Amino acid sequence: MKYFVRITVVTAFIIIGAINAMAIEEAKYEIIKKEKNFEIREYAPHILAETIVEGNLEDAGDKAFRRLFRYISGDNQSRDKVAMTAPVSQQSTGEKIKMTAPVTQQPAEESWAVSFMMPSSYTLETLPKPDDPKVTLRQVPARKIAAVRYSGFWNEKGYQRHKIELEEWIQEMDLIVTGEPIWARYNPPFMPWFLRRNEILIPIEADTNQNVDQPSDKNTP
Repeated sequence: MKYFVRITVVTAFIIIGAINAMAIEEAKYEIIKKEKNFEIREYAPHILAETIVEGNLEDAGDKAFRRLFRYISGDNQSRDKVAMTAPVSQQSTGEKIKMTAPVTQQPAEESWAVSFMMPSSYTLETLPKPDDPKVTLRQVPARKIAAVRYSGFWNEKGYQRHKIELEEWIQEMDLIVTGEPIWARYNPPFMPWFLRRNEILIPIEADTNQNVDQPSDKNTP
């Protein structure tokens, strides 16, 4: 029993050490309201490297990750490497690709925009240009986001459950949605599921006024 406890403690320290060693730049925002696991955030402007893929929620993310990772690893015109940041974001483009058969129509596959946030030291002018035409660079302005944070596996079941919870909270707060839900993942695949940081982010009306029930907190998570 004591041996098992020692092994557990050592493993925990190894995991914590790995987390600290992998500290990378994350999206910057200010919390303007917090209630349980829900937050309203004000995000700073940032640049995304983005690609569009078709498929289901889980497979699309894997396909796009490889394409984007090649870009930051040097698959660009200047052969420069770009530091990895967090989160990796994925959202529906709202487009459908219809698939038909002689007798029946098959379920449509959804199109997903998957993106890496670029380090804040870059501008659109200084970022290396992608070699792959399927990778594009896009400036995102400052915006207001409703967010819910959760841990667990990267699967559609968890995504859908927390998205519904966030949508219900948005309704309770009388917020106005202005964009598609975004699935944000902050950790590498080898991170244990119970330590992973996942979020659902939904853009909301910029002039939303909410009573702040606690001091605002500037975050670089």
